[in-house]
This record gives sequence, C-alpha cells and structure tokens, in this order.
Amino acid sequence: MSGDPVWMKALLVVHIACGFGSFLLAPVALATAKGGKQHRRWGMVYLWAMGGVAVTALPMALYRPVLFLAMVAVFSFYAAFSGYRVLKLKDLARGGHAKAIDWIAGGLTFASSFLLAYLGAFHNAAVQHMGVVAVVFGLIGMRLSFVQMKSFVKKPTEKMFWWYTHLGNFIGSYVAAWTAFSVVTLPRVFPHAGYALWIWPTAVGVPAIVLTTAYYKRKFAPRVKAVVA
Repeated sequence: MSGDPVWMKALLVVHIACGFGSFLLAPVALATAKGGKQHRRWGMVYLWAMGGVAVTALPMALYRPVLFLAMVAVFSFYAAFSGYRVLKLKDLARGGHAKAIDWIAGGLTFASSFLLAYLGAFHNAAVQHMGVVAVVFGLIGMRLSFVQMKSFVKKPTEKMFWWYTHLGNFIGSYVAAWTAFSVVTLPRVFPHAGYALWIWPTAVGVPAIVLTTAYYKRKFAPRVKAVVA
C-alpha cells in the first residue's frame, strides 16, 4: 500500500468510510418505522454509502487488478439500487413499465455476474483463485438481476411485491457489506477460516431474507372472514 499512488490512497479512505457507514446505517434504517421520514432518510444515506463503496471499489480493483472484487462490487450495489428503484415501480402490478435505467442496471449486473461465475469455473486464476466463491456469488448476482428484469416483462401479481423486493434486496446488500467486513477484518482473528469468511454472511443472510419475507407475506395476507352458519 505504501507504494500506491495518491489517488489510490484517497479512494481507499473514501471506500473504508463508506463501507463503515453502510455497515452502521442499515440497522438504523431497518429499526425506524417503515415508510416514515426517518426510514426514508437513513435508507437513502445507506444507498449513497453503498454507492460510494461500489464507485471506489471498481477503480481500485481494476488497478490491482482484482477482478473478483470489481465484479462483486457491481452486484452488491445493484442489490441496494434495485431495492430502492422498486419503490418507483409499484405500478408494475397494474401494467406499469420499467425505465431504461432499470434495464441497463439489470443487464450490466447480469453480464458481470455471468462473467464472474464463468471465470470462477473455468479460469480460476483470473479471479484470484476464488473459484468456488466466484461461482456462488456470480450465480447470486445473475439470479438477483434476472428476477428483477423478469418482473419488468411478466408483471407481478401480488400487490405488495415491491415491499418484498425492497426489503429482500436491501438486506442482500447488507449481507455484501458484512462479507466485506468479514474478509477484511476477521482473517486476523480466524487466519485459517479460508472460504468460510466469504460464505458465512450469505449462509446467514439468505435464510433471514426468506424468513422475513414469509413473515410479511403472512402479515399482508387478506383476512378471511368467518362465515356464520
């Protein structure tokens, strides 16, 4: 790091600050009343922080080069971005249409995630010998972007689809923040953990998304009135 150019050192400072900020802000946004002023405010700050993480990660990863981190940064930000954009796409369930920015972001994320999985499977050295993790993360990124773009064509039938997407994708982006924290910080504590440091946030986060979504689906389910004979 001492031999890096000034711009790399500056980007690293911004990257760490944004990463630490997003790490702290997600619980704040989740803890505030959903739809309230504070929830929207802290959610937007979190989104900008995640954007800062991605914007700084890409040039640093390409400079090294560390293609693995560059591609992970793309789909990590897309999770937060699509979680925000779905709030503007509530009318999809009523025949509305996605905007060009939604298609472009989804397409770029799918392509980047496909490349990540392909390199992990067939050109392991190109992704810093993170083959298994690259394939797993690539598949997650492809599924995330594909599901989003599919909803643009085959319109959702559930009225509250946007809520499930918003919640699940923002939690997914937070899983990415935890992954970065785990990989950068925890090797000092668990020097022989290896791939586990990359995988455990996903192993915890995915069930959390599934359970939380199931909870809200039960909460939003139409009440069936009892029929009196």
